[in-house]
Amino acid sequence: MTLSIDQSPGLTVASTAEIRADFPALARLHRAHQAAYFDGPGGTQVPRVVVEAMADYLIHHNANTHWSFPTSVETDIALLEARRALADFLNASPAEIVFGLNMTTLTFHLARALGRQLGPCDAIVVTELDHHANIDPWRALERERGITILYVRMVPETGELDWNDLDRCLTDHRTKLLAIGAASNALGTINDVARATAMAREADALSFVDAVHYAPHQLVDVQELGCDFLACSAYKFHGPHVGVLYGKSERLRALDVPKLQPAPETAPERLETGTQNHEGIIGAAAAVNYLASLAREPAATRTCSRRERLRAVFEAFHERGSVLLKQLWDSLGAIEGVNLFGPPPTAPRTPTLAFTLAGRPADLVCRLLTERGIFASHGNFYAMTALERLGVGDQGLVRLGCACYTTDDEVARVIDGVRAIASASP
Repeated sequence: MTLSIDQSPGLTVASTAEIRADFPALARLHRAHQAAYFDGPGGTQVPRVVVEAMADYLIHHNANTHWSFPTSVETDIALLEARRALADFLNASPAEIVFGLNMTTLTFHLARALGRQLGPCDAIVVTELDHHANIDPWRALERERGITILYVRMVPETGELDWNDLDRCLTDHRTKLLAIGAASNALGTINDVARATAMAREADALSFVDAVHYAPHQLVDVQELGCDFLACSAYKFHGPHVGVLYGKSERLRALDVPKLQPAPETAPERLETGTQNHEGIIGAAAAVNYLASLAREPAATRTCSRRERLRAVFEAFHERGSVLLKQLWDSLGAIEGVNLFGPPPTAPRTPTLAFTLAGRPADLVCRLLTERGIFASHGNFYAMTALERLGVGDQGLVRLGCACYTTDDEVARVIDGVRAIASASP
């Protein structure tokens, strides 16, 4: 079905079948089954146009930057266009877009820069719900600078944050930074980041947002979120393995960043250490452009901006993902021995579901699903603190993530597969 988007008159969004035709990986067979990719929270599949954009750069334009010969000039132009594309994706300015190896590396780099201004009397607030890429870079400052790390509690029954505890952490200490995830990659919980950053500002603290799991499912708007910094990863929204960091212009200029003396002092380049992954950056821009291209408008009009088309696409993704998530939640929850984690479908969340099956370790469940051509992930997903609070233990969780190419039939295959595993003798 092709969806019509009321908020954007004249726009429609490509159907799931049309989207699937763009992803060569979906033609893969495993044990005579068509592969069903439910591993999106760990990395999505890549459309053909993104691969072609990266290959075109490497074949025809490959060079280092800021020289006068054609391929170098073409590289400069392509990187600037990539900043513009990711700026539209995040509702920022191109001068506020930093590229790096991945979100974790960028966060360590930012933490080191911010840490140079902190001392033993200062505190940084993190949360129990977060991926450790948004915990351990700040914990490193505990050792290096003597700062205090405060943890906002997660409510195990709901997989959501304890907001009273957040208020206590921000107001009872000399907190300089709140580091919060926009969405949990393990449980699918979506946090009210705008509320959290407003609380941080009230406490005279900066805010850093991990949007790695959020960005594939909700269109990021750094202006609405009100954050000072935000990071995401292109390989979670159908691009290559490259990280993206947003920072308010004045924040990027003020950072005491580790850098080589001859390197640029202007933002955002002053945060980009060494020669960048040009083909990866161009692939990230191609992923954004691909997503925007899924919003179709009549040839006679074509007045919508890239940001407007992205908004229409993400509205459609949210609608589709919510339907698939509810199917999984209701059906898996009815299977004896299945224990679901995280907020219910009625709460703000991504179409990512985590569960355990009594008597079957998570890795065994995933291996048995793989025999049916279903690719799902297991473990702690680097959200170790959250899993400890849930009391899951070493066996970890089974995680299912719906992406833009996930179908009703694939969801039905998962449900049938888990039901069969549950009914078989341990």
